[in-house]
Amino acid sequence: MIRTRSIAAAAVAASLTGLVLLPSQAQAATGSVHLYKIYYDSPGSDRGSNVSLNAEFVQIRNTTTRAVSLKGWTLVDASNHKYVFGTYTLASGKTVTVRTGKGTNTATNRYQGRAWYVWNNDKDTATLKTSTGIRVDTCSYNSTRVDYRMC
Repeated sequence: MIRTRSIAAAAVAASLTGLVLLPSQAQAATGSVHLYKIYYDSPGSDRGSNVSLNAEFVQIRNTTTRAVSLKGWTLVDASNHKYVFGTYTLASGKTVTVRTGKGTNTATNRYQGRAWYVWNNDKDTATLKTSTGIRVDTCSYNSTRVDYRMC
């Protein structure tokens, strides 16, 4: 009798543990599209060269199991400098880098086409929103000790 209760208790505990673990496993499997890295202080002096502007960037990563259309999605800073994605699909498991300066858009690099810096060298907040304005992710930094922030 005692042995039967112990086995039954262990079975109940195991099933409860399984129930507790299932949501987190499902959440991990679905992934997200999120801000990954902000390189806010490009190397060298901030003189506004296109090379320097493009060394300032934000990376967005897709950890879902499907490609995601970013058409109409926006990336904004605290001062409301806004980059709007045109027709663009971020493949599953891939990262896109949104650079501040000018360049030719590719699957891995998008260019804002700006003539001056967006991201403050000391503190700022990046916000990623869907085409309907739903906030997907934010990432803030407040430091001059490093040049980038992993989100």
